[in-house]
Amino acid sequence: MPAPESLPVVVAGAGPTGLMCALALGKQGIPVIVCEAEPGLTHDLRAGSFHPPTQEMMAPYGITARMHETALQVRHWQIRERRGELVAQFDLGLLADLTPYPYRLHLEQHRLTPLQLDILRKETGAHVHFSHRVTGFEQRGDRVLVQVESDGVPSTLEAAWLIGADGGRSVIRKLLAVEFEGFTWPEQFLVVSTPYDFAQHGFAMNAYVADPIEWAAVFKVPDVGPPGLWRSAFPCDPELPDDDLLDAEAVERRMQGLVPRQERYDIRYKSIYRVHQRVASNWRVGRVVLAGDAAHLNNPLGGFGLNSGIHDAINLAGKLGRVWRGEADESLLDRYVRQRRAATIEQVQAMSIRNKRQLEERDPRVQRERMVELVAIASDAARARQHLLDTSMISGLRRSQEVR
Repeated sequence: MPAPESLPVVVAGAGPTGLMCALALGKQGIPVIVCEAEPGLTHDLRAGSFHPPTQEMMAPYGITARMHETALQVRHWQIRERRGELVAQFDLGLLADLTPYPYRLHLEQHRLTPLQLDILRKETGAHVHFSHRVTGFEQRGDRVLVQVESDGVPSTLEAAWLIGADGGRSVIRKLLAVEFEGFTWPEQFLVVSTPYDFAQHGFAMNAYVADPIEWAAVFKVPDVGPPGLWRSAFPCDPELPDDDLLDAEAVERRMQGLVPRQERYDIRYKSIYRVHQRVASNWRVGRVVLAGDAAHLNNPLGGFGLNSGIHDAINLAGKLGRVWRGEADESLLDRYVRQRRAATIEQVQAMSIRNKRQLEERDPRVQRERMVELVAIASDAARARQHLLDTSMISGLRRSQEVR
């Protein structure tokens, strides 16, 4: 029987979090096996905004430099009234003394994962297996027996540790039987992409539009070439079927309501998805640890979900590397749970919920008061800097690192 320090770490899931875990472990010389249920990398169009600290975390692995080859650098972001009368614009350049990346980087998730996978394969000895679904596991003292199925054929992998980074519907989390505490928002989200340039109407490349009837979130992402794509997200009636919500005329009405124009919009992509606010009650059971969407889900307003998954991966890989090498007791992983769960609850969940409720405030008087206050904050360099420290996830990361 092989010694536990020679056994690999098995990572379930080849999304951004799973691949980041694998890369951060593999660069330490730790054997890693990634098992992904899908036949290839998924084409996810939702996440795509990277905050300054996330870029810093990925830079040592060569990912951030590769992202800059095609990503959009977004220094300014806005909160706007739909009527356009009040616009609070924030400048991430105010953080230039704190980070080498004083801007958000816009690059869709499906453009990130191929970069991660390429670097993982070229620079580590990690093995990545697609069409390999983790179906179960059995913990035996100093190891985990991971059951995997590929093309209907079952097999077992012997691992030192198992990381569940297999998304919001995580098989690993369900097998651990931990609660996924929180709620699902009643409305669905409609996401629409168009090459029409909203910048000519004063929109920054990242803008949130407050409205008591129908709020919206707008941001620009790269396309196969100029001029890029502008993606808009709207809330939808949960009682309506997807076909009605995705109907061409219904989508056109939404877009015309956001920015009226004489011509019809050229719609490149449209999709519907549900949004959750949930956090697993326990992220570690023995030698099985959760990360990313398997451990937490949140609405996309603020761009926190994908970023927090990367933060999980870097934190976990740093601690798990020490444990795997015998340099630290496995209780160090409980600190990972405490730190990242605290950051998730106190920052990611709280701020994403606040952002959504701020945009959808039904009382016009209250909404206007909030907009006036945001304009005042954006106009005051000291207050704007603190707001940016919070919204760029820097403050939350600092607080979580103090957790013991």
